[in-house]
Amino acid sequence: MDALLLARIQFAFTIGFHFLFPAMTLGTALVILISETLHLMKKDDVYRKITDFFARLLGLIFVVGAATGIVMEFSFGTNWSQYSRTVGDIFGPILAAEGVIAFFLESVFVGVLIFGRKRVSPKVYWLAALLVFIGGHLSAFWIIVANSWMQTPAGYEIDTAGKIILTSFYDAVFNPSMIARFSHTVLASWITCAVMVSGIAGYYVRKGLHGETARTMLKIGIILLAITPLIQLGAAHGHAIQVIDTQPVKAAAMEGHFKTGRGAPLYVIGYVDEGNEKTYGIYIPKFFSFLYNFDFNSEIKGLKDFPKENWPPVNVVFQSYHIMVGLGMFFITLGLLGMWLLWTGKIYTAKWYLFWLPFFIPLPHLAHESGWITAEVGRQPWIIYGLMKTADAASVVVSAGEIVFSLVMFALVYLLLFVMFVRLFVKIVKQGPAAP
Repeated sequence: MDALLLARIQFAFTIGFHFLFPAMTLGTALVILISETLHLMKKDDVYRKITDFFARLLGLIFVVGAATGIVMEFSFGTNWSQYSRTVGDIFGPILAAEGVIAFFLESVFVGVLIFGRKRVSPKVYWLAALLVFIGGHLSAFWIIVANSWMQTPAGYEIDTAGKIILTSFYDAVFNPSMIARFSHTVLASWITCAVMVSGIAGYYVRKGLHGETARTMLKIGIILLAITPLIQLGAAHGHAIQVIDTQPVKAAAMEGHFKTGRGAPLYVIGYVDEGNEKTYGIYIPKFFSFLYNFDFNSEIKGLKDFPKENWPPVNVVFQSYHIMVGLGMFFITLGLLGMWLLWTGKIYTAKWYLFWLPFFIPLPHLAHESGWITAEVGRQPWIIYGLMKTADAASVVVSAGEIVFSLVMFALVYLLLFVMFVRLFVKIVKQGPAAP
């Protein structure tokens, strides 16, 4: 394999592993804010136990996420130095804003949540929960800004040396895809935590552990699981429309749509034969067109309208997109079923439902990773859509052997981190919300 392909694999591996943890951080911060708000209002010790339990989990998640996130930013200067030289004027202010405005705010008050329960007043502790929630989401905001700018660049001009110069910070930040992508990512993170909370609490309730605290935790998790996937359905639809409008090649690959035409079908499951330019599978006639603007006969651009060298790996994008969508539909079903059981008072005795909940905890992460594969592979061959190709962004002085060595080292270190994380996560869950 050449250095470019290895650099792609290394970056995909490191960022894919890192994103497991921000995906949990945002939702966990939301649950902490909800439970601590209820504790402050009701003075009920059950909510304090829930807050303290998830604060311990958040501390673990945050530490591993911070450690793995550092690698991602340094890799821009090592494996992607040509990219860094070209867009330093854009990326510098955005990443600086993430560090100064968001990351330090979040990291300081995570410490208050973990160590400050008996050292600060209840109102200050609640404020810490609020600031951790805000800081985490601000951090996600700036990272999504950077990635969205690569998808739909705006607020720039290109000088005579080929360097991209920032002309409008506002336009660069609020580029055409940023709001849709930020909303979609945040809601996906909240779903991740809703499934995690429901799974942990479901295990406790089924085993008869932690009494009212576990039942209350389950109630919070199920309500979130019933609400967030439904909101996500609307946000994802808006994001899909944005992709069709601004990245038509990616949109066509997502549905294996080759020929521009009206009444484009929507595939439920299938396979794309890129060589013969055909898509096989189960589909709903004209529904792709309908979902675009609620017109069964609206026109959707096909891959054949664009040079073949600018196509992404079509079947990879198609499959990853449909995995993400399929899991999204599953979470809607799971949440609505749980809400019905809660509404009818059967949730605490529905052993079959509670039994399966813990096994579903990894599924939102699979949906996250599939979604990012769709977004990033679907953008190829561009690293900056329409402006710079990935092949032109790699470091020319880093050899394939050096990348292989660093990739092996990362794999070993990340394996160790993952094993340690799982062991500590399970240990905290076994201790439960009653632990000091």
